[in-house]
Amino acid sequence: MGYRGRAGQGGARLAAIGAAVLLAVAATPGGAQPTDCRFLDHGGSRYLACEVNLSEAELRLFWQRPDGTRYLTFAAVADALAAEGARLSVATNAGMFDADHDPIGLYVEAGETLVSANTNEGYGNFHLLPNGVFFWAGDRAGVMETNRFLAERPAADYATQSGPLLLIDGAVHPRFLPDSDSYKLRSGVGIIDPQHVVFAISRDAVTFYDFALMFRDALGVRDALYLDGSISSLRAPALDRPGGGRFGPILGVVER
Repeated sequence: MGYRGRAGQGGARLAAIGAAVLLAVAATPGGAQPTDCRFLDHGGSRYLACEVNLSEAELRLFWQRPDGTRYLTFAAVADALAAEGARLSVATNAGMFDADHDPIGLYVEAGETLVSANTNEGYGNFHLLPNGVFFWAGDRAGVMETNRFLAERPAADYATQSGPLLLIDGAVHPRFLPDSDSYKLRSGVGIIDPQHVVFAISRDAVTFYDFALMFRDALGVRDALYLDGSISSLRAPALDRPGGGRFGPILGVVER
């Protein structure tokens, strides 16, 4: 939780998956889409998922303005981009944060490590090991277990640490229980392939186990990371979803 103390090719793949009932599509006229947002049903629960084609879209992290103040909201990020002549399309909270809205784990922005990785023991979802890092450089992204990321040091223009991992090479996190009675709204990010990532949020309260299965079986993901719980939001204006809340780091797709 947060503070508690090819679009063309990928979209066709989503449409072909029988496990999900696709209810709506965010489309922009003409050509391959940098983002493809959809409502879907899986296992009796409702979700919103936005697939991002990194070869067509600019994905960035937002936390602090140049003067050190926090953005905190999607609206503030959108306003800052508008001043640059750009537009914020898809956005979601980018992981867990403390009372000052600072990331509690690794945070890399524009190639600079602003917060170091957190490998401490603790309680809560972040420390439900293994946790992991979502990272990308150029048009290639990944989700990797934290200690492996620190050992291998893959190229990362941007990175955010959160936890727990949802899927590890197609396997559900070993501590998730199929019969869990912990139902929450949940958000996460998954890797379809290095150029296609998908952000998703549940529209109903779901368990970790069911959320992980949705990423694997409905979205075709093999590696996925939990971002946050009940405070989570996902901005998808094409589906009339402006999103809201106050966050630490924010993931955003920028259109110019």
